[in-house]
Amino acid sequence: MASIDTGPASGTRDHLPPEVARRERVFALIREVFERHGFAPIDTPAFERLEVLTGKYGEEGDQLIFKILRRGEHGETGEADLALRYDLTVPLARYIAAHPELGTPFKRYHLGTVWRADRPGHGRFREFTQCDADTVGADSLVADAETLLTLDAALTALGLDGYTFELNSRPALRGLIEAYAIPPELEQSALVAIDKLDKVGPEGVATELAERGVSEQAAARFRADLEADDAADRVRERLGRTERGSAGLGEVDTVIELVDGHLQRGQVAFAPYLARGLDYYTGPIFEIRHAGLGSSIGSGGRYDGLLGMFSGREIPATGGSLGVERILLLLGEADVSESAPDVVVTVMDDSLRGDAIALATRLRRAGVRADLFVDSARMKKQLRYADRRGARFVIVRGADEVAAGTVGVKDLRSGEQVDVPVEALEERVQVLLAGDGRTELATDRSMTDGGTTP
Repeated sequence: MASIDTGPASGTRDHLPPEVARRERVFALIREVFERHGFAPIDTPAFERLEVLTGKYGEEGDQLIFKILRRGEHGETGEADLALRYDLTVPLARYIAAHPELGTPFKRYHLGTVWRADRPGHGRFREFTQCDADTVGADSLVADAETLLTLDAALTALGLDGYTFELNSRPALRGLIEAYAIPPELEQSALVAIDKLDKVGPEGVATELAERGVSEQAAARFRADLEADDAADRVRERLGRTERGSAGLGEVDTVIELVDGHLQRGQVAFAPYLARGLDYYTGPIFEIRHAGLGSSIGSGGRYDGLLGMFSGREIPATGGSLGVERILLLLGEADVSESAPDVVVTVMDDSLRGDAIALATRLRRAGVRADLFVDSARMKKQLRYADRRGARFVIVRGADEVAAGTVGVKDLRSGEQVDVPVEALEERVQVLLAGDGRTELATDRSMTDGGTTP
């Protein structure tokens, strides 16, 4: 029999229990912040009709959509009719058109997996999770400022600092194209080239602009400005010469003014060459850059025209997304002890299986994370299991303890074991956990699990 490669597909990963626990804690913090800022959760299918997604992501983005071939009697055609979602924004636009009863403004958040047929790299995967917060139906720049404030609060809750919101505007970019005398018909193509600045540098952008039909003089001026020490000032001066450029710069300055003094740990700065290659952006756009990572950890912007493609009427919208995979790289190896059980309840022999289940149930109702050993094994193996799981204590109750009406509680750190009356088990475990700094956790769980903490 031929061997099967058991590794995950390129660009995807298996997550072991500690990593899953770590990711879930990050998701929980982000959800809490999003809800505190008034965003409501939604969910959409993992795949959409192909026509829903295509034509929304630009010349390069559309090439990265994972398409699903037709099935059944149509499967031999080799044609695709469905696709895995590329992001959470286009599905939101389809969702809003399908649910007009929601009303506006509507603030939604969505944590979900997306897929892109991209080349895998450090912090870049083909399957990854996005955490989006969007506002639909508000044309005020207050909504754009609220997006930045919400994402900043989430990053602060995760313990990050040293990040900057690099802010620009699509109208400002159009004014920039005009200021460099780039023909209107080359505008979108030129923006694709400008969006590669971080990857190819000023020389690479100038070269690609020329390859896309931009005059050598305009490409040379562009490169000279990019390499200048006062690049931002030069751009501001050029933008001031055009009506669209002035309007776009006004959007940028207004958003900066609205968030000034309200960001917790992040900074905000005008990024004159930030382009954001997705076609659907229409207003302020941003990326979140961290000093410890070469790529962005979040992005977003205003996309007033996208929802109209599905609803048949103009609906303004703006939002942003956090890239959890890259954020986890910055957070490093966080403590994963919360994923471990507080105690492992052992099973001494088959005759005491029911008794062990009863003890585990009592502890769980008291808010204690109690793992019940579910296999048949000697005590030595059960202790190894408890140690591997990272449990703090082991519950031991054999025939002698049953006869005496007691339960043994073994400390896996010290190796000491104390016998307590069976009716006082929950109280004693709570006291021991209090000494281990885990009383608050156990008390909180007892409130949510329906139990009573002594």
